[in-house]
Amino acid sequence: MPPAHRRAGRSLRAGGRRVLDWLLPPLCLACRNPVGDHGALCSACWSKVDYIETPVCDRLGTPMPFDLGPGALSPAAIAHPPAFDRARAAFRFDTVGRALIHGLKYGDRLEIAPALAGWMARAGREILVDADALVPVPLHWSRLLRRRFNQAAELTRHLAGQTGIANEALVLKRRRRTLHQVGLTRAQRLDNVAGAFAIAPDRLGWVAGRRLVLVDDVLTTGATIEACARVLRRAGAARIDVLTAARVVDGPIAGHM
Repeated sequence: MPPAHRRAGRSLRAGGRRVLDWLLPPLCLACRNPVGDHGALCSACWSKVDYIETPVCDRLGTPMPFDLGPGALSPAAIAHPPAFDRARAAFRFDTVGRALIHGLKYGDRLEIAPALAGWMARAGREILVDADALVPVPLHWSRLLRRRFNQAAELTRHLAGQTGIANEALVLKRRRRTLHQVGLTRAQRLDNVAGAFAIAPDRLGWVAGRRLVLVDDVLTTGATIEACARVLRRAGAARIDVLTAARVVDGPIAGHM
């Protein structure tokens, strides 16, 4: 393409962005105050995001008080090993983190998903590096019909686009509708999702030997993720890691699986 055409293209794109900014001024993804660019946080919200940084437990991804070297496990992971191999999350589920997750999940604010996926890609780089596919935690068809989208599938779609890893959105099925997990104890959550997930019949043979990353918006007690991981393990998955945007740290998963 001639240089003049490239310059003209850049000018048109810049003009388009200015028109978009005039019609839809960029707002903070969390608090909705004006910011300089679309898909960004304001400085106040950015400073309040509690990113989960190393050192973390190699299995649960929860923060560790000291760096004990590669592969270090927390007491919770040793006492109650999870069904998955490793879990990672971008930030804690508190204040700004909660606002972001709720904005996507309940506020139909799909513009939050690309930013969350970017943070997830950074937090999960060690489990994504040799993954065969990303698998979102599924919604039951009746809930999907009412909500119109699955937030886990949206995050997976953007993660796949940013990392180049295959998006296998139809591997897992939720074969029965479950109660909302909010407000349930860990025991109730485990009972609620028992037997709720299955491998799609046409994907049963595909799962065997694959290195898979389960994707969801938030990890709380881990009951849903555990149920999904067990189904994939029974189907012969070689490795099952977990990647979420947020996770509860000062709760059951941090101290007792």
